Amino acid sequence: MKWFWCLFFAFWPIVAIVLCLLAPGFDWWFPGKAESPLGGRIDDLFYMILWITTVTFIGTQIALAYVLFKGASNTEPGAENEKAWFSHGSHQLEVIWSSVPAVILLFIAFYQLEVWAEYRVKDAFPRERMEAVFERIHQDRQKNDSLALAEVTARQFEWRIRYPGFNADGTLKALMPDPQPTDLYAVNDLHLPASAPVMINLRTQDVQHSFFLPELRIKQDAVPGLVIPIWFEANHQRSYQLLCAELCGWGHYKMNARFVAESDEGFIEYLRQLEREQNEDRVDDTPDTDEEE
Repeated sequence: MKWFWCLFFAFWPIVAIVLCLLAPGFDWWFPGKAESPLGGRIDDLFYMILWITTVTFIGTQIALAYVLFKGASNTEPGAENEKAWFSHGSHQLEVIWSSVPAVILLFIAFYQLEVWAEYRVKDAFPRERMEAVFERIHQDRQKNDSLALAEVTARQFEWRIRYPGFNADGTLKALMPDPQPTDLYAVNDLHLPASAPVMINLRTQDVQHSFFLPELRIKQDAVPGLVIPIWFEANHQRSYQLLCAELCGWGHYKMNARFVAESDEGFIEYLRQLEREQNEDRVDDTPDTDEEE
């Protein structure tokens, strides 16, 4: 029976390693290839941590297998009786297994600083590339206007999106902190230009939510009382999932929306369509042609 347990505890680590090696080919690891430049860098961080934990896992499992098989062989009939080694502890070993993980954690912390700063520190946002988008879509802006092209408000259980409206000359207005009479609105349908960094302002109307674009590797909590800027860049013109990654109530599952990355022209046309729908009074202007009897 002892050999069964030795093989049992040696077998499952091997199965785990094999499954981990096969996982990328079956899309078990990530939800497909990262669809943003920043997402690719975040994936690289995950793979680095995966390699560190894999080496550690293999090392500990080899040590465990050695101890199990060594103990089992020592209790076989005819085996030499070896006296067990007992220790009250080793300061040298304690220093090693405390300092090595500390060094690894410090390495990970410093290694990811650049990616974290690019994603979350405002001064590191790609402002020049964002301003190039404003020029292409002919947005009328002042120096201190927000870099955001939309405001996303989470609430139970939907995403409400506010876009800036148009000036009388047809140029796009800048997004103001407070709602304006000309603002345009949508629900669960976020549209922004593709192949360029774009920014939104994230807020919540009630409880804490989490704005999550899994294919772009973008996740940010929406915290009550805060307006949080988020920027991202979609590599391709297509539709992406927009989810809530925070359990926010009984209807949490309903917060399944979409983010559409499209051309500059397509984005402006989408806003024009919102403007037409929003200004439609649903009144039939056809004159009454009924003849009096």
